[in-house]
Order: sequence, then C-alpha cells, then structure tokens
Amino acid sequence: MQPDVPPARDKLLFTPGPLTTSPGVKRAMLRDAGSWHFEFNDLVRGVRERLLALAGVSKEGGYEAVLMQGSGTFGVEAVVSSTVPRDGKLLAVVNGAYGERIVQMARTAGIATEVLRYPEDTPPDAGDVARALDGDPAISDVAIVHCETTTGILNPIGPIGCAVKERGRRYVVDAMSSFGAVSIDIERAGIDYLISSANKCVEGVPGFSFVIARREALIESEGRARSLSLDLLAQWRGFEKSGQFRFTPPTHAILAFDQALRELEDEGGIEARGARYRRNHEVLLDGMRALGFRPYLRPDVQSYIITSFHYPQHPKFHFDTFYRELSDRGMIIYPGKLMDVDCFRIGNIGHIFEADIRALLTAVRESMEEMECSAVDG
Repeated sequence: MQPDVPPARDKLLFTPGPLTTSPGVKRAMLRDAGSWHFEFNDLVRGVRERLLALAGVSKEGGYEAVLMQGSGTFGVEAVVSSTVPRDGKLLAVVNGAYGERIVQMARTAGIATEVLRYPEDTPPDAGDVARALDGDPAISDVAIVHCETTTGILNPIGPIGCAVKERGRRYVVDAMSSFGAVSIDIERAGIDYLISSANKCVEGVPGFSFVIARREALIESEGRARSLSLDLLAQWRGFEKSGQFRFTPPTHAILAFDQALRELEDEGGIEARGARYRRNHEVLLDGMRALGFRPYLRPDVQSYIITSFHYPQHPKFHFDTFYRELSDRGMIIYPGKLMDVDCFRIGNIGHIFEADIRALLTAVRESMEEMECSAVDG
C-alpha cells in the first residue's frame, strides 16, 4: 500500500481570475449535491439573497440576482443578447479588450451597435456619453466595463450612469473584476444590469456568473432573447418558479461560492477585502518600481485589482522566459493584452496577502538575475 504523500502546494495565482482560493473554499467542493434536491435549492436561494445584500440592493427594492452557468463572458452575453430590444441600439463604451468583446457579442447577435472608443490608458468621459446619447435617440442601452482587466484601469461608472439615467436609457455594467472589492452604488449609478463572476473578488471558483438586475427592466425584456440557453428572463423565471437552474447547475462551484461568501463576510465585507487588495497593490507597486519596472497606467486611473507593467528594454528580457522562471518559483502571472504596447499583468486579488506579494517580488528579482537582465536599463 502506498504511503500517504502530502499534496504539492498549488502555485500562487497573481491573475485576475481564476484565483488562488482558500482551504475552506476548496474543502467545500469535496462533496456532491443533487441538483433538484431541496437542500441544494435552498442553498441557491440563499446565495441569490446574499448577493443582493452584498450589492446593497434587495428584492423589496426591486432587484433580482440571476445565476448563469458558464464564465463571466456567458453572463455578459446573456444580458446583451437577451435584454436589448429587437429594434434597439447599443452604445458600447470601450477602452480595452473586454469592452471590445461586448461589441463582438452585440454584433454577433445582430444588435445595432455604436462604439465610443478610447485609448487603453484613458478613462471614458461622461460628457462624451451624454453627447452620443443626445445625438442618437435610437440608442436604447449603454454598456461599459468597470475595471478593464486589459490594463487594470477603473472606469467612472457613476458619472456615466448619471448621464445614461438622465436620458432614460438602460445601463449595463460589466463589474467582473471589481464586484466584491470595490464599492458600487447600483441605484445611484442607475445600473439596470450588473454582471460579475464567481471566481473573481468573491474568491470562489469558475463555473457560473451572476447578474444583479433591476426587476422592472428584466420583465420588460420579454421576447428579446436571441438565445435559448442565455435567456436571462427565462433563467430568472426558472429560479422563481422552482428554485432551480433551467439546465444542469455547476453544483460544486455553488458549494464553493457559498463558502466564499461566508469568508467574505467574516473578513469584513467589501471594504475590508478592498483594503487587503489595496495593500497588496501598494506593496507590489513599490517593490516593482524599486526593481526598475514601469507601471503602464497613471496612478489616478489605476485600480488595485490588477497592475500592468511595461516590458524592460534590456535585450536579454524575454517574457516567456521570465514567466517560466516565476512559475518554477511557484508564482503565476498574466501576459499582456494591449494592442500596441508590450506589457505583462500582475493581479492583486484572490486569497493572497502582503507576504505573498513580497514573495513574488523576491521571485521577480531572482528571475531577472537568472536571466542576467535588468529592468532599470529600460
């Protein structure tokens, strides 16, 4: 009989998701759940209620939480493809790859789409959005990404939401990488649909996304769905009627998310988690600058969710080698996703702490030494 061997420690994920998760979240998945069983349905109901509370809204106040199988992209596409009117028009406010993905979703669904595009290091302007809406009464819906994980830029969803609300249009916010760690006043910003994912700042695992929806807007979307499985209204009605997903639910991801919500509450909620991530970011930024790396964004538009850094200009720096050196030391970072600038990205979120960031900085220094190159030369 083979002796018990302690499992190898997982590598730390300095990414915007999937994330490093806590032991408790991992343990929560070590059991099975019946997808039609009343205990699981009660769990789903509780998760939906706690999501509304985390969002600062309620059913009594006219909001609903709808869970959707699949990644965050599935949730965004569910909203875009099943809530914009057949004769409506979407204004996509874009300054990164995930905003561009919304444009692609809309056009694939045959939705008339206008794009207000900005450079990847520039936050959108509410005045520009107001002028676009005033100049085109056909625009019925506006969509924007809150934290654009292409760079880590944090977009001004509040002022833009006010411009949208004043003009009586619907407002969709992709809060994939911000919800759970950045305070969002959904009602004040006039958000009709906010989308996020289980495996981001709540620190669950991949498997489903969720939508915080204004009930009136959701009911008004009757007949607009362009997909069977991504029909947001039908998904909500299924939950309301039977407490069940319409199709096979991600049972283990739900079990993990229930635990992740408890741990978020125990930590002190959004404010406390955001403070931990902010400290991670500050330590990372100070340490990387000390090593000679240059951040891509200006401090006034930089979120504490993910940070992009320019490649060093040293001739011996090769990102693939750098990535492998860090991986060999137990650290996983993200490649860049910018159109015209060579950058890599480091996430500050997940079940990681200041000590982990300092360990990463040591690994970065050692990796650069192993490669015989310097970021200072850049």
